Amino acid sequence: MSDSVLVYSTQGGRIKAEDKPAARPKGDGIVRIQRQTSGRKGSGVSLISGLDLNDDELKTLAAGLKKRCGCGGAVKNGCIEIQGDKRDLLKSLLEQQGFRVKLAGG
Repeated sequence: MSDSVLVYSTQGGRIKAEDKPAARPKGDGIVRIQRQTSGRKGSGVSLISGLDLNDDELKTLAAGLKKRCGCGGAVKNGCIEIQGDKRDLLKSLLEQQGFRVKLAGG
């Protein structure tokens, strides 16, 4: 059996794991934009990944991109999701801010 982890003790009750933020893997310096529809009931989003920014910077960048695109979106797991297929507009906006951008996927 692999390493077991204690999650409950009759003396102390439930034992919580230490709250450690998951470290994001370092990218190669290229921001990738892809269109994703799986698991979204047919409505697609543009997924921006590979940004080497902290959470606050990601949220401000996402807010600016959503405002320029005129649509909604979210920041999840270190990636920015923008509603709709706006890959070309997002590519030009990110290149204006100095990022190296590639369109990924089909």
